Amino acid sequence: MSETPLVDELEKGPWPSFVKEIKKTAEMMEKAKAEGKDVKLPETAMGVLKQLERSYEDKVTHWKHGGIVSVFGYGGGVIGRYSDLGDEIPEVHHFHTMRINMPAGWFYSTKALRGICDVWEKWGSGLTNFHGSTGDIIFLGTRTEYLQPCFDDLAHLEIPFDLGGSGSALRTPSACMGPALCEWACYDTLDICYRITHEFQDELHRPMWPYKFKFKFSGCPNDCVAAKLRADCSIVGTWRDEIKIDQEAVKEYAKWMDIENEVVKLCPTGAISWDGNELKIDNKNCVRCMHCINKMPKALRPGDERGATILIGAKAPMVDGAVASWVIIPFVPADEIFDTLTDLAEKIWEWWDENGKYRERVAELIWRLGMREFLKAVELEADVRMVKAPRNNPFMFFDKEELKPSKYVEELEKRGLR
Repeated sequence: MSETPLVDELEKGPWPSFVKEIKKTAEMMEKAKAEGKDVKLPETAMGVLKQLERSYEDKVTHWKHGGIVSVFGYGGGVIGRYSDLGDEIPEVHHFHTMRINMPAGWFYSTKALRGICDVWEKWGSGLTNFHGSTGDIIFLGTRTEYLQPCFDDLAHLEIPFDLGGSGSALRTPSACMGPALCEWACYDTLDICYRITHEFQDELHRPMWPYKFKFKFSGCPNDCVAAKLRADCSIVGTWRDEIKIDQEAVKEYAKWMDIENEVVKLCPTGAISWDGNELKIDNKNCVRCMHCINKMPKALRPGDERGATILIGAKAPMVDGAVASWVIIPFVPADEIFDTLTDLAEKIWEWWDENGKYRERVAELIWRLGMREFLKAVELEADVRMVKAPRNNPFMFFDKEELKPSKYVEELEKRGLR
């Protein structure tokens, strides 16, 4: 009989299963050990499923946060985690998570991927997450005594990797693929993300603030890394001049597309008009939502005067609900973004460090002391575009009465598995 009958239920059905993947990793680690490879923790992956089985039985988690653990010279990059079933399931008594700083835009060579996987198979569980919500490569599960040698091996790879951020520090900056693959990028997200990561190494690796701080870089208003909803400071590409229109291409779209209903009527500010022959855009009322460009990419393009908008204050906690960021600098030319951002960040952090309470994000400090005090501290003039509302919560919550259980859920309840 299986050691994990409840967990095994999650392998059934047509959908992907994390249980299947963990079992594959467990088999891979055992095979590597049998082949004589230097594998320190071959049983860990299976131990995770054993603990999960107990959690399903007991209806409580058996993971506990273990406090601060890290590598020499660093205050962050590792999330300490232990099991309270250490005597029963010793293979997961220690189960620390390592955050590995990913390349900007998440571009990898196969050599780099093989290198980091080889290191983790040696020193950890073999379980990875590409990528965590912050953006890092996530190494799931190793022991305290293996943290330092794992880090040393990562640093000495032919293509080396560093730890990312954790704790009350700058979290690992992340960026969309930008100009490498996207025609809408209004600035070089990869370059700025790379330079910011190197500029603020102390802030990234040595927690020193009231709470965490995140940079995220999106090349255009499509905001593919959801910076506006997840980053304390988001840098979102935009343009200052008029949208470029190819009227002949618009007419081609009109042959198979209802421009009036699919584009004009869906413009949030009513800035577009179409008379059947010519498309016009009132650029003064355009809010750069990208809808028209996304619908007719061959006919419409961002303007030539490109740069970014800098926003402040987003966070996405599930309990209290998400808060979107608001504009702090409406437009920065592309070639001035790095200098503007580094100067602004240092002023923000100094004010936050002096005035922030324990576990108070920058946005919460601004709400508490007021935007006027914040603008004084960062030496910016008030601007009508610095609006806190309207805002929307991207999370959707439902009352239990609104949810009708699926046949799958009903079957689980019949079997006593839910």
